[in-house]
Amino acid sequence: MKWFGPRLKIQIGVMLVLGMCVLALFAPLLAPHDPYAQNLMLRLRPPVWEAKGSWTYPLGTDNFGRDLLSRLIYGSRLSIAVGLMAMLVALTFGTTLGLVAGYVGGRTEQVIMRFADGYQAIPEILLAIVVVAVFGGGVVVLVLVLGFAGWESYTRVAFNLTRSLRERPFVEAAVASGAGGRYVMWRHILPQMSPVLTVIATLQVGQLILQETALSFLGLGVPPPTATWGNILAEGRDRLLVAPWIANLAGIAIVLLVLGVNLLGNGLRETLDPRRADRR
Repeated sequence: MKWFGPRLKIQIGVMLVLGMCVLALFAPLLAPHDPYAQNLMLRLRPPVWEAKGSWTYPLGTDNFGRDLLSRLIYGSRLSIAVGLMAMLVALTFGTTLGLVAGYVGGRTEQVIMRFADGYQAIPEILLAIVVVAVFGGGVVVLVLVLGFAGWESYTRVAFNLTRSLRERPFVEAAVASGAGGRYVMWRHILPQMSPVLTVIATLQVGQLILQETALSFLGLGVPPPTATWGNILAEGRDRLLVAPWIANLAGIAIVLLVLGVNLLGNGLRETLDPRRADRR
């Protein structure tokens, strides 16, 4: 649909992502209750739109009587933080390898790119499950595992762009003037590829959020009772027949955030693509 162009995608994506980020940043102010306070007398209270719902707990309560709205608000913090930090790890590691391989060439290029080829045969989520199962869950472990699991795409893009850019006149002029290889890579080549890397990084955040949620759902993420969307989803899985709102609302929150990130990334990709004939 032509009317659903890149500008509209970016606008919708920014609204969704910005809304989730506001919830995460101001969670202590926006959450109506303590997300960890338990009251077994109030367990499995339905949301406000059902017959026995109450505005005191607008989205109902879970099996331990904890306010679901507060847990969802606090859960956004960890999901967004893990996604962003893991993306930065993958971006830094992968881009560095790609830059070095593309600029230095020779045996260095062969070692790095053959390592990337071999790594491509390993499913990222399977690798993350194995590592987390061995070393245990936790925010730091999740960030490092998911970050180092997603570096390969940056390496390939940075490698191909570096091979193309190193033949450009502005790079040759910098080398002729006596600039060192490290200076040329970080001050001349890297800024030229930053728009492409920005699009890849934006799209990867949504993928990493889904992977973090999947690990938490399987019990391999941040251990309970920490409020994460994956933990809430796992808690609601066993009570779908008696309290379907727990899993459903957590799933809706995940879908909205990932949808916003993907719309933003696709909008940026279409806007920055020089091959678009209709670009203005």
